[in-house]
Amino acid sequence: MKVTTSVPYKDWRAIAPAAAAAEAEGFEGLTCPELANDPFAPLAIAALATEKVQLATSVAISFPRSPMITAQQAWDLNLHSRGRFVLGLGTQVRAHNERRFSVPWVHPAPRMVEYVQAIRAIHRTWEYGEKLDFQGKFYTFTLMTPEFSPKPCGLPMLPIMIAAVGPEMQKAAARHCDGVRLHGFATRKYVTDVVRPLLETELSKAGKTFANFEVTGGGFIATGPDQATVDAAAEKLRYRVAFYGSTPAYRGVFDIHGVTELGVQLNQATRRGAWSELAAMVSDEVLDLFAVRATYDKLPDAVAKRFGGLADTVGIEFQPGDDAKTKRWVIDGLREIPSAFQEFKTA
Repeated sequence: MKVTTSVPYKDWRAIAPAAAAAEAEGFEGLTCPELANDPFAPLAIAALATEKVQLATSVAISFPRSPMITAQQAWDLNLHSRGRFVLGLGTQVRAHNERRFSVPWVHPAPRMVEYVQAIRAIHRTWEYGEKLDFQGKFYTFTLMTPEFSPKPCGLPMLPIMIAAVGPEMQKAAARHCDGVRLHGFATRKYVTDVVRPLLETELSKAGKTFANFEVTGGGFIATGPDQATVDAAAEKLRYRVAFYGSTPAYRGVFDIHGVTELGVQLNQATRRGAWSELAAMVSDEVLDLFAVRATYDKLPDAVAKRFGGLADTVGIEFQPGDDAKTKRWVIDGLREIPSAFQEFKTA
């Protein structure tokens, strides 16, 4: 199993030393989300401070950016990391697109497929000199002059993964991408009964297998050197489960466990503005459906039980005072968990 961690994206001066340390400790991937910060710039800093570790956006929000802009940012990161960049994309939900980014919300799954195809067409133009003639339903790119074309980099096409919650986006990932980033709001039963069979069917239709299709995430991890630290981390995750569970679009995960009413109650609480009440509405039993709760010494077994056979990659965060030796043996234990993924085939 691949083990990743996030860069300290809120403090750019801390990124380079943290990235170098993470690589030395055995992490195979560094990620950066798009929350209150840009996801690309921190990875550029990390790229120059490391030599081997993979770098990935987890995820960059697609629709507010032109595919051309995203193609440029991804190209530069892949070039200057010498082929270590993975572009992770996500749609966000309708409200954020329309009200936070002021962009239309139109057919997200087909549009995301076109978005990925457009980026690949642009990259083929830059790398192989193909005429840029991408004409789709949502995006059209037909102009590329030498002045605006970077020189070929001699690297394989970079892998592209998308975040997927619902079945249409999962189908899009399997058919058109190199991997899928499953939402943390997922349970083992949901991934086993719903997600994996769908992905397997769509991969087969596309002539692909899980050996070259990476599955990341699908749950949360609360860990630490002692139980008190684990409990504190779990309380933060309790709120996240409640927050995501309040969204009607995610209610299918609750449905499969027979707790649909909890989703309804959480949604009603958010409509009242009762955000401080959400966490208390999620019981330990529900929390354990979504999250691993284990101290470092028990973490590999707990992750194997929760994610084994379902995910190829998990992300963990250590505590500020943890020493490098502790991090190394925890990471080594997690890396021993078998997974189906072998390598990307993007050349």
